[in-house]
Amino acid sequence: MENTFLHYEKCATSRKAKKWLDEQGVSYHIRPILTENPTYEELKQWQQASGLPMKKWFNTSGQVYKAMQLKEKLPQMTEDEMLQLLATDGKLIKRPVLVGDGFVLVGFDEQKWQDTLLG
Repeated sequence: MENTFLHYEKCATSRKAKKWLDEQGVSYHIRPILTENPTYEELKQWQQASGLPMKKWFNTSGQVYKAMQLKEKLPQMTEDEMLQLLATDGKLIKRPVLVGDGFVLVGFDEQKWQDTLLG
């Protein structure tokens, strides 16, 4: 299975992660997160595979997150409601996301990516 790199080209962290993947020779195909937003089903599967709590999937520094006042709303939401919300707008999702065989990485932590991809 080829890695899927969910990416927003205007995001500096996404660009940094893409550069790192290219420098390491890691193969992937790009999926633009805004035009090919993950579905509810994909997000549910990926969240479980990532082992991260739902709140870690939100782009907390994003304009949409702030405009929707999600800092105040998320604590009252169920995980299912959070997944449904994330599936509505790629700008709500923390990026980048790298989905591979047996792993899902959210956000770019170079050490974690190196440990996961290069052992």
